[in-house]
Amino acid sequence: FGLSNPHRFMAVSRFVWPVLAAVAAGLIAWGLYLTFTVPEDYQQGATVRLMFIHVPAAYIAMASYAALGGASFFALVFRHALADAAARACAPLGAVFTALALITGSLWGKPMWGTFWVWDARLTSVLVLFLLFVGYIALRASIDDEAKAGRAGAILALVGSINLPIIHFSVEWWNSLHQGATLVRAGGPAMPMTYVVPLLLMIFGYTFAFAALWLVRTRAEVWRRRAQARAWREANA
Repeated sequence: FGLSNPHRFMAVSRFVWPVLAAVAAGLIAWGLYLTFTVPEDYQQGATVRLMFIHVPAAYIAMASYAALGGASFFALVFRHALADAAARACAPLGAVFTALALITGSLWGKPMWGTFWVWDARLTSVLVLFLLFVGYIALRASIDDEAKAGRAGAILALVGSINLPIIHFSVEWWNSLHQGATLVRAGGPAMPMTYVVPLLLMIFGYTFAFAALWLVRTRAEVWRRRAQARAWREANA
């Protein structure tokens, strides 16, 4: 927890986020190159390439909500200002990645299922995840008091965390059009290594990109709060 000190966090993150961004750019560029060079699937044809955008986005959507929940826990229980800033910075990123997962999933579903959307357990629970992100952002924006907004948002984020296991196990608990686990499962991946390599590159690329963007947004939030506090001091003086 050494980086929980805002001054230390700002000093270290200043140098860390460009490194993360560079690694993310390299991995995603490599992954995209392989994405367009892999052979078409014998059933899905060229639409299989949507997998390399959709699956990493869905993974980061869940990971970002886990990050939001973790930051909200420390903000609510320990009243840590930096954790609250990190939570607020995380929510818009999670909403974007979740929207990307929903959009690419719909585009992939049309040729595979014959429709852009079905009220499938996996699709519906991911839609709920998106609404939780949007609700968190709207709730914090609707309360003027920063401390009250942080507490209300943290409670919503923690309550909404119950949706994560529902998303993960939805294909096992209910009859689902959505396929089950194909990458991480007993017996190894259910796809050729030709597809596994670019998929892993994109997943790691998305992960580093999310981490870099989260650091940048958290830094911006810290600067915003410092400027706000300075303005209050000057006004009171």
